[in-house]
Amino acid sequence: MLDWQIDLGATEAIGETPVNRYETPKKQPKPEVNAEAVAPVLAPTADPAAEARTLADAAQDLDGLKAAISGFELCELKKGARSLVFSDGVPGARVMVIGEAPGRDEDREGRPFVGRAGQLLDAMFAEIGHGRAGAEHPIYITNVMPWRPPQNREPTPDEIAMMMPFLERHVALAKPDVLVLMGNVSCMAVLGKKGITRLRGTWVEALGKPVLPMFHPAYLLRSPLAKREAWADLLSLQARLRS
Repeated sequence: MLDWQIDLGATEAIGETPVNRYETPKKQPKPEVNAEAVAPVLAPTADPAAEARTLADAAQDLDGLKAAISGFELCELKKGARSLVFSDGVPGARVMVIGEAPGRDEDREGRPFVGRAGQLLDAMFAEIGHGRAGAEHPIYITNVMPWRPPQNREPTPDEIAMMMPFLERHVALAKPDVLVLMGNVSCMAVLGKKGITRLRGTWVEALGKPVLPMFHPAYLLRSPLAKREAWADLLSLQARLRS
């Protein structure tokens, strides 16, 4: 065997004793665990919804609520968003519109509904004499999520749940007469159920307010035939406000 190894070119020994490569290695003793050192790592994490509730309840006005949301660090969406999208329109307006989440244009400008869907939203409400700042009958606009989800994906149930205390406080501080829910995400957040095709046009009660679900303007851009139902919902809203 030694001659064979020399013929192969092995001319120098690298160890005093041979190594048996087929031997099962001995088990290494487990290191002792310092319970005090790992205790902070094993401590339960904070409850995002509970912390959001504490921050929201402490807000005494809309500026305070915006500051509370800005200081909330437990939502991962904040890390990838450019702007906090809080609201637009006139606080105290009779109509509060709740959308889903900011898109690219909203994230860039820091205001809700400023892209193509926002332009359609403005045109829709203008038909019944309502609009943002400067309109005779103003509206107030916000979203369920204040930060843009990556690639405009739909917010997850956990993300919606942790931000709901802020939305509930937002409604309480804005004091609208009625809420208009735009799309499935806002219906899921406020009403606890989806199915906007079935829900739209039917008045319900939530957060202590009359609530009207409607198609999201982005859906209307993709499905123009649904504008007929949206117009009927706007007329229903107008009649409700008059009564």
